[in-house]
Amino acid sequence: MRSVVVPRGSARLLLAALATAAWLTTPAAQIRFTYSTGQTVSPAYEGWTPTPNGFAMYFGYMNTNWLEEFDVPIGPDNAIEPGGPDQGQPTHFYPRRSPFLFTVNVPREMAGKELIWTLTTHGRTEKAYASLKTDYQIDNQVISTEVGGDFGSLRDELRTNRPPELRVEGAKKRSAKVGDAITLVAFAGDPDNLPARRDGKSQPRDASGRTLDESMPPPSPRATPSPAAANLANIIYRPPSSIVPSSGPGLRLSWIVYRGSAAAVTFTPDQMKTWTDTRAYANSPWSPPYTIPIPPPDGRWTAQVTFAEPGDYVLRAVASDGSVFTYDNVTVSVRR
Repeated sequence: MRSVVVPRGSARLLLAALATAAWLTTPAAQIRFTYSTGQTVSPAYEGWTPTPNGFAMYFGYMNTNWLEEFDVPIGPDNAIEPGGPDQGQPTHFYPRRSPFLFTVNVPREMAGKELIWTLTTHGRTEKAYASLKTDYQIDNQVISTEVGGDFGSLRDELRTNRPPELRVEGAKKRSAKVGDAITLVAFAGDPDNLPARRDGKSQPRDASGRTLDESMPPPSPRATPSPAAANLANIIYRPPSSIVPSSGPGLRLSWIVYRGSAAAVTFTPDQMKTWTDTRAYANSPWSPPYTIPIPPPDGRWTAQVTFAEPGDYVLRAVASDGSVFTYDNVTVSVRR
């Protein structure tokens, strides 16, 4: 049999072509697409934690689209049963992932049973099945890990991380006219300063509206290694981290439209996103370069909101330290 001699350069091209062909025909090598519109929303059960009177079940969702948002009223297309259909779930759905967005408190008698969130978008029905199985139990470190908190850190200190304090000033139910601005004032603080900002800037420690020095004594001073020693330590040892979109640490507060058409609502200033927009410079804590604005010294966030259409809206204040969340709602009835 005659042997075929292939020139060295041609051999490399042939091997590369064969490797590419093999990769493309491998079942595991699937092409993944992203979509701006046309896809559905999947409800998500995140897990449960014990409470003094029972259990808190955590829910969120995944909107597969990058641009399309949905408004799904409470009813057959957006129901949590048994006991529903309305158990505090959102009716407005932002793009992509919104994790740990709300909780449903259930009694101890719920053990061995399921809570089912049914959501229909674009004619397709998805369900999230919530139960109290032991492998679904979570804590604050798990929540932080799932949202990429503290840049995805897995350190044990995050298990005892205390969620931010949050206080919304004024009535929880308000009225407004189309086009008129109303003022939203919320106070937030991080009681344990965990996880701390990477830049060392101070943060308000409670939601009282007092400055840091007034609200709580500063933490005990610790020896600070020299920059050279710190850089060497970072090179030698890097704590394990989760493989998820990561979020920089630091107290932040944003308002979102929880119920009602977000297209008819304008916040001033623009609010930092609470959904995982990972595109660069996307005004999102998951968006590189992960610049978390320095919070107001007294923890007082002020925003103006206007409505272009009449209706009933639920606005949600979302306070986060970058790892765990605290929520509070304001309902606004808008008329012409």
